[in-house]
Amino acid sequence: MKTVIQRVTSASVTINNKIVSEIKNGLLILVGIENEDSQEDIDWLTKKIVNLRIFNDENDVMNKSLIDTNGDAIVVSQFTLHASTKKGNRPSYIKAAKPEIAIPIYQKFVATLEQHLNKKVGTGVFGADMKVSLVNDGPVTILIDSKLRE
Repeated sequence: MKTVIQRVTSASVTINNKIVSEIKNGLLILVGIENEDSQEDIDWLTKKIVNLRIFNDENDVMNKSLIDTNGDAIVVSQFTLHASTKKGNRPSYIKAAKPEIAIPIYQKFVATLEQHLNKKVGTGVFGADMKVSLVNDGPVTILIDSKLRE
């Protein structure tokens, strides 16, 4: 499972000109799912994300987590995170899980994140043509791959 985590002062997801999710301070989380992803990946990744100390404290040092700041989150499924550009100029998405595998994993990821935060998490709509808007704060953008636990 791959994620792109962006610290935001605002973010939203729009489908057919209708805002379906919107937050102020928090994280926009893009998540790419592959066939081998499991509950272990979900547990490790969600715990890592909510505890990342990437929010400023009173001294303007990144020392607080999403939990510490009571920040919000939006999770958007993004199969293109598994794009392979090794050959040619047309990316291959062969590693991205098909919807019948990815949707249940995505739903468990969102539910687990909600349990950690003890609040509702915004989402996009799996497979929809979404317009994602954000104001990246910092900018702070972090890539995390559950298969590369560095």
